[in-house]
Amino acid sequence: MRVGAVRIDYLNKTFMYDATDVEPVVGQLVVIETEFGLDTGMLVEEVTDAPEAAEAGADLPKIVRVANEEDIEKIQEMLAREKEALEVCGEEVDKAGLNMKLISARFSFDGSKVTFCYTAENRVDFRQLVRTLASRLRTRIELRQVGVRDEARLFGGIGQCGRPLCCATFLTSFQPVSIRMAKEQGLPLNPLKISGICGRLFCCLKYEYDIYREINARLPEAGKTIEFE
Repeated sequence: MRVGAVRIDYLNKTFMYDATDVEPVVGQLVVIETEFGLDTGMLVEEVTDAPEAAEAGADLPKIVRVANEEDIEKIQEMLAREKEALEVCGEEVDKAGLNMKLISARFSFDGSKVTFCYTAENRVDFRQLVRTLASRLRTRIELRQVGVRDEARLFGGIGQCGRPLCCATFLTSFQPVSIRMAKEQGLPLNPLKISGICGRLFCCLKYEYDIYREINARLPEAGKTIEFE
């Protein structure tokens, strides 16, 4: 068995898929199997042979094919439907007076389900909203609460470094980041200077943290008197 890692953007997660019957390359859109039918995602790691232990017990969903021109056209059609669905959902949220901020709408590849992502400070009872949306949009409805980091990833943008946001380009998952990481690297501890557009600490504080810890453990502390040849 050959396997490949596919990122599904609206879930902000990467899953392993059986790629035995296809030969996609990193960065290509692929059509994949899910429990709700066909969907699409992007291959983010090279296809490799699965370890024998993993292969023995694996029952992975499959990459059906690399997205072709017809699939791309269908994706564009879904994007148009998503815009309409987001407007409809916004109308119903306002009518119901729900304290939630809609972020995105995303149709599955076969159009059988639409997932709305939203942010909210408190728990929202959206059961009636789901029924109303199902009636208006004539499809299965899922509402998924996301955090501010997910919101930044979905919208994208440019970070203080001048590059596109890591979360919107190559990161496959969010890692915990703490103020200790900034302290270990000698960075300013002012949250305004080490926070991204999401308002949370930079994801990149994690990148070199382990190296700094290793080096700082061997080097003398600042201010110490040392002798050397």
